[in-house]
Amino acid sequence: MIHDAPTNAWDLELEELFLRTGARFARVESRRRMRDYVRGLLGPVGRKNSWQLAEYAGHVSPHGLQHLLAHSRWDADGLRDDLQAYVAEQLGTPDGALILDDTGFVKKGTTSAGVQRQHSGTAGRTENCQIGVFATTRGHALVDRELYLPKSWTDDRERCRAARIPDERNFATKGELARDMILRTLASLLPIAWVTADSAYGQDSHFRRFLEDAGLSYVVAVPKSQQANGPRIDHLLAQAPPEAWQRLSAGPGAKGERLYDWAAARLPAVPEPGTGEPTRQRWVLARRSISRPDEIAYYLACASLDATVADLVRVAGCRWKIEECFQSAKNECGLDQYEVRRYAGWHRHITLAMLAHAFLAVMAVQEREKGVLRPTHPTSWTSHQPKSVVCWQLNPATVLHAATTC
Repeated sequence: MIHDAPTNAWDLELEELFLRTGARFARVESRRRMRDYVRGLLGPVGRKNSWQLAEYAGHVSPHGLQHLLAHSRWDADGLRDDLQAYVAEQLGTPDGALILDDTGFVKKGTTSAGVQRQHSGTAGRTENCQIGVFATTRGHALVDRELYLPKSWTDDRERCRAARIPDERNFATKGELARDMILRTLASLLPIAWVTADSAYGQDSHFRRFLEDAGLSYVVAVPKSQQANGPRIDHLLAQAPPEAWQRLSAGPGAKGERLYDWAAARLPAVPEPGTGEPTRQRWVLARRSISRPDEIAYYLACASLDATVADLVRVAGCRWKIEECFQSAKNECGLDQYEVRRYAGWHRHITLAMLAHAFLAVMAVQEREKGVLRPTHPTSWTSHQPKSVVCWQLNPATVLHAATTC
C-alpha cells in the first residue's frame, strides 16, 4: 500500500506523474479533483467509490468527484496516451509483449452502459455484468481499455443515447476492440515485439493474420480442436516423440518458477508476399502439467526465424501477468469499485484507476523480472507422418544424454 513506502519518494514520483498528465484537464478544479481521486485510489480506502474517496480527500460531499467522472470536460483518451508514454519511459523494453484479455464487472440493473447477462470469466459463470477488454505490457501495467457493447445495446440507439454512448459507436467484437488497441499501441511510444492472448482471440484466424500483417510476433492460446496445418492441433502434438518434451519455466509465480513440460514444432515457413523469401516461422506449441499430464494447453505462434522454444515459452507464460494486473488493479486501485452508469464515466474511472496502477508498477519496477531464461538452441527432427510435415524441437539435454549412454 502507498503508506508502506517512503513518503518523499512516493510523493515526488506521484507529483511528476500529475505534472505530465495535468494538461488533459483544462480547469484547475478538474486537475485538483483528479489528483484527489488518484490519491484516494492509491490510499487505504475500504471501497473506492466517490463517497469514500471524497471523505478520504477531505471533501464535504462526493459531488466534486462525481462531477469529474460525469460532467467535467477532460480527455480520457488523451490521458490514456499519457499513461502509455509514462509506461514506455519507465517500463518499456525493446522485446516487450502486449497482452490482451477481458474481465467482467458484475453490476445490477439494466442501465449501466454495456451491461447484460453474459459470461464473465471473473465470476466463472453467466452474470449480469459489463465486460472490459484490456491490454497490458510485460512491465505489468494496464495500458489500454475498451468497454464491450453487446448487440442488445448497439441495436437500440435510444438505450445507447440514454447511457451517453456516442452515435458512431457501433457493435464491435472483442477481437475487433483488441485490434484497435494494438493499432493504438503501435502508434504510441510503447515498444512491443510480441502479442499474446487467450483462445477467445487466438482461435480467430483473421486476428492472427492481422498480427502477421502488422509485423508482430505472437503466441496465442487455441482450443484443442484448432486446425494446425491440416490436422487438429491436439492430434498433431500427440505425435510428438518423448524427447521433444522439455521442462521449462513459464516465469516466476507466487510459489517459485512455474515449470511445465513443453513440446514445440515448426510448421512449414510461409514466403513473404512480394519477396518469396520467408522471414518468419509459424509454430505449434503444447504445455503439459507435470503433476496432471492429461492437462495440456495448446498454442499457435509466429516469430522470427531465429526465435527459440524458450522465447515462445517466455511469451506464453507472460499471459498470466494480465490476470495479476486485474487482481492488483481491483484490489489496490479500485478498478471495479466504480458507481457510474454512463459510457464516458466508465472510461474515465477505468483510466484513472489504470494510471494509479501504472504508478504502483513503476514504484515496484526493481522487484520484477529478477531472472532471465537461458535460450534453447533447437535440434530438429522431422515427423515421419507425411500429413504433418513439421520439425519437432528436441530437448538438447535429452538428446545429449541419449548419445552418451548408447
